[in-house]
Amino acid sequence: MDTAGKRTASFIVEQTLPSERLDAFLRTRFPAVSRVTLKRLIEGGDIRVNGQPVKATHHPRQGEKIEVRWPEPKPSAIGPEEMPLNILYEDEDLIVLDKPPGLVVHPAEGHEKHTLVNGLLHHCQGRLSGIGGVARPGIVHRLDKDTSGCLVVAKSDPAHTGLAKQFADRTVEKVYHALVCGGITEHAGEIRAAIARHPSHRKRMAVTEGRGRDAWTSYRVLDKLRYATWVEAVLHTGRTHQIRVHFHHLGTPLVGDTTYGSRQNGRLKELAGYVAPRQMLHARTLAFAHPCTDEPLTFEAPLPRDFLEALAALRKG
Repeated sequence: MDTAGKRTASFIVEQTLPSERLDAFLRTRFPAVSRVTLKRLIEGGDIRVNGQPVKATHHPRQGEKIEVRWPEPKPSAIGPEEMPLNILYEDEDLIVLDKPPGLVVHPAEGHEKHTLVNGLLHHCQGRLSGIGGVARPGIVHRLDKDTSGCLVVAKSDPAHTGLAKQFADRTVEKVYHALVCGGITEHAGEIRAAIARHPSHRKRMAVTEGRGRDAWTSYRVLDKLRYATWVEAVLHTGRTHQIRVHFHHLGTPLVGDTTYGSRQNGRLKELAGYVAPRQMLHARTLAFAHPCTDEPLTFEAPLPRDFLEALAALRKG
């Protein structure tokens, strides 16, 4: 805590980044904080490099000490709601949940209520991370509305900062199970293809040539089904819609994913007589070091009922 009464965080830059702005660099370090908020903190002198105020366009250099003075959190405009939560683990610093399909993580346009954050505000009763200046649960990563499975949320500021660093450093193990349309010839493989916003469909992502952020998914086949395949996928990076986009890039989009595979899902309906209720993607395993104790933690969420029903409907024989 400094003399102004603000909470602080500091770290040393490990690598010179001549082509990256400070605000963009800090966005990777604190992924739950918007770039607009970070830029405002830089302009207000609350983010300093080697003790000196800098501009958002500053390029981080190896050995520089970056200090962030977080403002006191303002009350959240999001209201608490009582709802059932499938809690896999909880302590004073974090909570790990098995998110059901169909539940939006954070309020947004069209989904202002009945989100996971609304439920966490009720459950946590004010014991919330305030990184970024707003009192709300520390959402350090997200799952799509129709993706189920393991999700970790920070309850304290130290946990929020520590978890964000692990996600940024790619030390969190993220294993997913998915059903994809069609057959995959190889028993296992890797997809290394950069992902960026789709040039014409702004709500979609796409594999791009010569632009976008690097993205890496590895996978192995668990079972070959009728006109579909059950795969296990490991995320080595965390891009928006990464698994969905990468398997679409292979020509085997996710079963039930009408955004990236409407044609293939239509074909699956013709051949197997099956229509999925959602994209068949489940965050099976999540492993990381406890951000406050360094204890290794591993969590596994069982396959939900609709995923098991899809497997049964698509089994061979």
